[in-house]
Amino acid sequence: MSKKEIVKRYVLCVVSLFISALGVAVTKHGELGVSPISSVSNVLCEKFPAFSLGTWLFIWNCALILGQVALLRKNFKPIQLLQVPMSLLFGVFTDIGTILVKNIPAEIYAVKILLVIAGTMILGLGIALAVIANAIMNSGEAFVKAVSDVSGKDFGNLKIIFDILCVITAAVLSLIFFSFRLRGIREGTIIAAATTGLMVKLFTKLLKDPMEKMLRA
Repeated sequence: MSKKEIVKRYVLCVVSLFISALGVAVTKHGELGVSPISSVSNVLCEKFPAFSLGTWLFIWNCALILGQVALLRKNFKPIQLLQVPMSLLFGVFTDIGTILVKNIPAEIYAVKILLVIAGTMILGLGIALAVIANAIMNSGEAFVKAVSDVSGKDFGNLKIIFDILCVITAAVLSLIFFSFRLRGIREGTIIAAATTGLMVKLFTKLLKDPMEKMLRA
């Protein structure tokens, strides 16, 4: 792989981060919950609004990176530390996205659902571009891969379990923080969980070949 292609792949990775973060911001604006991987951060943001959603996402991602270090130990490759600045960028991009969408009217329930669907599609596009870039994994998927490497279990099955555990953790935190009421996790979280993977597959199928040609040009 040439240096030029490597640079292109990392640029695409950063672009994918912005698109994914925008997807999270759009979904968040619908106030019906966010994707499973962001659900814990969203609940923490609801409880402790002094820190923005982007800040909580950065903290959560750093916790997942530490989890990888603990699991892999000597097998944790230094290149994976790039997840830290990538996570910081994702947090900053999420806060920027929140500012960009804040004036979209979202009082009507139907509009809230549309925002969740639109946000999920945008998030799916961002993840698909990250997959195509193949530069550095996001901390959530990298954590699941670390568990897979250590346990020998299937990555896909572990990813499903990880997403479910994220939602359960967010729900438990919400019940503790808000007197047994759910906040920051609602039907939008279920919609995102059910459709994000489908969006990733669709966009990857549509974009992989043309994007690979562009990266190798």
